[in-house]
Amino acid sequence: MSSQAAATQVNSDVALWNRMLVLHAHVENRLSTALQRRHGLGLSEYRALSFLDQAENDELRMQELADKLGLNQSSVTRLVGRLNAAEFTYRDLCPDDKRGVYTVITDAGRTRYQQARATYDDTLTAALDEIAATDPAIAALLTPARRQD
Repeated sequence: MSSQAAATQVNSDVALWNRMLVLHAHVENRLSTALQRRHGLGLSEYRALSFLDQAENDELRMQELADKLGLNQSSVTRLVGRLNAAEFTYRDLCPDDKRGVYTVITDAGRTRYQQARATYDDTLTAALDEIAATDPAIAALLTPARRQD
């Protein structure tokens, strides 16, 4: 590949990546706003409840939850603190490793998650539709990906 062709490819990749970032920001903003207004949940809180709802025994180690959410340890500790204060989760010590801490979803947390799930799903679909309607390149990427389900 010539240096000019390589530079063109890099510019094309950068332009595509920037479009994807716009898509991501649009979707995250729409989801955050809808969840906060309708259910009093932040997007990370909703996602944490979702992961916990799907977890075996309704629990995850704090580090595992941090990894799933893409957060560092201190951020997930603050997040779980908010969920605990709202009585959506509680902390439990790992029986095999006394240093390990689990976060466990409560019935109230599961109920709040289930109440918010339709809002999340509907808002996600609407946000993807909106951005696809305004950006043909994103639409070309989204359309086949959305059909794979």
